[in-house]
Amino acid sequence: MKLQILKDNLGNQTGVYVPMEDWTLIKKNYPDIENLEQDLPQWEKDLIDSRLDAIAKDPDKLRPIEGLLEELKRKS
Repeated sequence: MKLQILKDNLGNQTGVYVPMEDWTLIKKNYPDIENLEQDLPQWEKDLIDSRLDAIAKDPDKLRPIEGLLEELKRKS
């Protein structure tokens, strides 16, 4: 399989190009992969955008998940 990594103008990896012949073979071997091709619903995109906006406005509110998990353990 000959994959190509796609990069933006800053050199950040942004995607992968899979040749059609390989993609056809992948779909044949993994028929459920078609479900992965769906876009996120708009409400999920809006939710992600609102959370990213909140983080940008107050980055100090962003904390590691481990702290939340420890707090939940103490409360149970």
